[in-house]
Amino acid sequence: MAPRKNRFANSKAGQSEDNGDERVFHSRKERLYEGELLRERLPHAVHAQWKPARKHRDPIKLLEESNRYRLPDLVPVRFGRMLRSPFTFLRGSAGLMAHDLATLPTTGIQVQACGDCHLMNFGLFATPERNLIFDINDFDETLPAPWEWDVKRLAISFAVAARDNRLNDKSAQGIAVECVRAYRVYLRKFSKMNPMDVWYDRLDAQAIIDMSPNAEIKKIREQLVAKAKMRVGDYLYPKISGEVGGRRRLIDQPPILFHVYEKGFARSVHLALQDYRLSLPHERRVLFDRYRLEDIAVKAVGIGSVGTYCFVGLFFSAENHPLLLQFKEACPSVLAPYAGKSDYENQGQRVVTGQRLMQSSSDIFLGWTRGQNGRYYFVRQLRDMKMSAPIEGVSAARMKMYAECCGLTLARAHAKSGDAALISGYLGKTDSFDQAIGKFAIAYADQNAQDHAALVAAEKSGRINALREEE
Repeated sequence: MAPRKNRFANSKAGQSEDNGDERVFHSRKERLYEGELLRERLPHAVHAQWKPARKHRDPIKLLEESNRYRLPDLVPVRFGRMLRSPFTFLRGSAGLMAHDLATLPTTGIQVQACGDCHLMNFGLFATPERNLIFDINDFDETLPAPWEWDVKRLAISFAVAARDNRLNDKSAQGIAVECVRAYRVYLRKFSKMNPMDVWYDRLDAQAIIDMSPNAEIKKIREQLVAKAKMRVGDYLYPKISGEVGGRRRLIDQPPILFHVYEKGFARSVHLALQDYRLSLPHERRVLFDRYRLEDIAVKAVGIGSVGTYCFVGLFFSAENHPLLLQFKEACPSVLAPYAGKSDYENQGQRVVTGQRLMQSSSDIFLGWTRGQNGRYYFVRQLRDMKMSAPIEGVSAARMKMYAECCGLTLARAHAKSGDAALISGYLGKTDSFDQAIGKFAIAYADQNAQDHAALVAAEKSGRINALREEE
């Protein structure tokens, strides 16, 4: 059972509580102590346990239910990508894991949660000042929710990825433990900082390079940063577009990239762009107004997002400088059935608000809109030096270093929206919580492997259709 709700749990950032017209702020020492008390009601060891809440848990049924917002023609693409490995299955099954995590006890302390916190949703991208930073870069499922859910999903992702790299369970567990250790240590550090300093804190590319333990790792990181700097729209748009009747058009590559020719679609796009423009701060509207829309098409992206309405818009300035914007459908968060509905009717606004709250810096074109079909969208640049770290074939030592970066980054994101002192008080200074989550990550990795096998069997039996693309 979950412990009784903490007296600071629902206060602003956990640091104050309403008292009439006044807010009463509690000291860091008080909040640390309150967190320590939670350990008596919810010992760390409880977090090591995993057992499905129901005997007849049907992962395929839960996955099929998550397809209700998706384009039917793209559902086979989603399943095909999930079938590749237990790790790709994990990436596409955030809703299934949310269902499972919601059955477990929590401290009752909420943060702005990522909701799909796995290691591939961290990476490099450009700030508005064109600096490269490392941060969380996917917020489709963001929602206020228990902090433990993000920590557990992230740790599990490292355990599953380690297994995919043929590392043994001892190494996989050690990597998951390192991720949680970094989260715990850095969260305590953030709990001591001025809130403004936490807000402005960031992990930039040069800092990651400088953290390299040896020349070999430094060279790898320098190459990754150099590659990220090449991942911009100027390099992408010639690959996905061509000349048609003297004008630049996106090239159809069904079912991954294709145009929509429905009656009234052009007008819907025009109205959606007007709505999007109004979501931008005034100075960004001035910049956006320097571009015209040249073409727009559906583009399937990622794994978990495949099948949702996602468009890529090709824009040009007066001098034909290209801009690629992604209009990505924002469905209700997979956490909503368990953590409660969003305060925002427009799910795109939910995504954007959560992203701005968790990230240290966000895309200048980040905004939201509503389509005439009643669907909600958030908007960002399609490619703006975005780069995730490659993990295939990576050694245990390198995965541990990456786990530290991700744990640190998640700690800062949670410290911005939640009460770092309260959570730190619960976590303590020893590694007992880290070790518990390490055991849990291995236990759930077994569950994930079983669920992946169930999807394989479902395809063989004809229960689901899957389209396997060339890799």
